[in-house]
Amino acid sequence: MKKKSLSMILAMAMAVSLCTGCGSAAAPAPEAEKTTETKAEQPAAESTAETVQEEASASIVTEPTELTFIFADGDEGMKEAMNTIVKNFNEAYEDITVTIEPGNGGAYSEFLKTKDSVGEFPDIMEMRDTAMYVRAGKLAELPSDITSLFASTTEFNGKVYTAAMGGENTDGIYYNKAYFDANGFTEPATYDEFIALCQAIKDKGDMAPLVVGGQDIWHLGFLFNKAYDDQVISQDEEFISHCYDGSADFANDGFKKTFEEMAEIMAYAQDGWTSTPDAQITTFLVNDMAAMLFSGTHMIKTIKEADPDFELGWFAVPSPDGKLRLVGGSGIGGLAISAEAAQDANKKAAAEEFIRYFFSADTYKYYCETMNCLPTLAEAPALDVDPVMQEIIEATQAADHLSPMWNGKTGNNELPPDFRNFTYKTCIEYLQGTTTLDAALEELNKTWQTSIASFNPVTGVGIVVAE
Repeated sequence: MKKKSLSMILAMAMAVSLCTGCGSAAAPAPEAEKTTETKAEQPAAESTAETVQEEASASIVTEPTELTFIFADGDEGMKEAMNTIVKNFNEAYEDITVTIEPGNGGAYSEFLKTKDSVGEFPDIMEMRDTAMYVRAGKLAELPSDITSLFASTTEFNGKVYTAAMGGENTDGIYYNKAYFDANGFTEPATYDEFIALCQAIKDKGDMAPLVVGGQDIWHLGFLFNKAYDDQVISQDEEFISHCYDGSADFANDGFKKTFEEMAEIMAYAQDGWTSTPDAQITTFLVNDMAAMLFSGTHMIKTIKEADPDFELGWFAVPSPDGKLRLVGGSGIGGLAISAEAAQDANKKAAAEEFIRYFFSADTYKYYCETMNCLPTLAEAPALDVDPVMQEIIEATQAADHLSPMWNGKTGNNELPPDFRNFTYKTCIEYLQGTTTLDAALEELNKTWQTSIASFNPVTGVGIVVAE
């Protein structure tokens, strides 16, 4: 498909605005796909377009501009969606080329740090450790015409640096519905019923109750966050802040119960879960090797593509106290622009236009449906969602508590760099029996003290905002 001329796209869109009295040549550039539709509906705009062509072109870039872009590519659905969106954008904008720099499918945070350390920080990126990069002066503030698109945003000192791609990735159990029906298993209404269900499947002996992709350490975070919300957040939403000020530590009863709940659940994971990558968990589920998996909404499309005939069920696992606590609501991550790119007027304009394009109606609808994520826009597109996704949406609406993942919080509850991964590694050692619970928690406390010596948002240590 041949690229459209950038100047013609923008010129015709602005001409339509002039003809209808709803805009002017100085208005922000509309989305490429909307412009194409306008051209088909109002061909008379073509003659007027020539009069504003030069000004429209100059409103985006004044010369051919190239941008680098990276995102967490460990999930196949995400990889497909981003590659499609970038391809379509490049075809729509002749003077702008976005190049995806592939990741390694592993720990995205480490990959981004490595790119930064070797002087290859991207122009546009999926940002996760937002606060850390904001303080380092690596991100550019987003303009108000972008931030105003969203139902809510997260500010840092009154500025917004990320465009949230989706609501927080709600976790729950995806299960083999045909297997459940054939064996008389039903969705549990309580935590105890969930454990009893796992035991019943284990006793049957024909497949593992749960599949866990423990080779990718971040995958463990789904279940860990559930246990953490059950045992820690249920008692103290400011737990991390209290660890910073010294009024709490990781040997407390709540964190100890977090590890114990993990051990109770992980007793039903498949053999060799520490060597199973996240990319293989779908294979376990659709090939009758495991009855259930615990993950986010991105798994719906992956499972359906692996086996279109697979009968998929979903349920949320209540907390031991009977409450329903789910990951959900707004987060701090999203698309961001590097501060260095923003110093170049053309790169800044092109990067902002890419974000506008990403959140245009048709493109964002495609992304949300592909990734099965909750829209973040104030005017959200109508989604054609799978019944399972609709069930998840309803669960988030009925939940007793919604919050980001424990490592996705800001302010005094932001984790020190790398502490999340250290916690997961320590938890794995405990689950494998290579350390005791007391020794594991003692190790966490030691590492915490080392970490907060250089990073403590409560005292201000290490919290230096770049000018």
